[in-house]
Amino acid sequence: MIKDTGERVIPEQMDSMNNLLLEHIARYQFSLPYMKGRVLDLSCGSGYGTHMIAKQCKAEIDEVIGVDIDEAVIQYARGTYYHPKSTFEIHNAVDTELNKKLGLFDVIVSFETYEHIEEEKKLLDNFYNLLKPGGTLIVSTPFGEGKGIPCGSPFHVHQITPEEFRNLFSTFSKKEFYYQKGVLIEPPREEVYYPLGVAVCFK
Repeated sequence: MIKDTGERVIPEQMDSMNNLLLEHIARYQFSLPYMKGRVLDLSCGSGYGTHMIAKQCKAEIDEVIGVDIDEAVIQYARGTYYHPKSTFEIHNAVDTELNKKLGLFDVIVSFETYEHIEEEKKLLDNFYNLLKPGGTLIVSTPFGEGKGIPCGSPFHVHQITPEEFRNLFSTFSKKEFYYQKGVLIEPPREEVYYPLGVAVCFK
């Protein structure tokens, strides 16, 4: 059993109505219509989302690889979630050689990763460099006071503003932005506070 740090989503160890669990599942559910070909779940955690992609999109994908730096969670994922189209590997999301080690992907999902990473340029470069031409990137991060400003979470380097979030993906040819409140993910509505953003970017 892997340890729950308060940030880790482990469905088998959580109440089915836990808000954190439901919000994370909603992001993966949102991403499913974009799935095709080779898929990378970067910073996959305990692996439930990778498994969801494999099960629900088995007709659309060739394979899905779940990657995380934490050896314990990858061992947990391998022992808990099996599907013939999924595998789990231990890698660092900011490894500059990651595209040589893993190859290129049609779709990358990376939920709740950016706010944990100090070497953010390496992460953003990997998002782009790991994608095939025409590939799709789906990323989420919580909002806060801004880049470099300490936030309330001891696990986060910072939490950026919605404007800063939109500016992260300038290298992509097309971007769409959505916002999440609870399990609802939608285009922004005026006078609605959204604690989290989701970007869908096309290379």
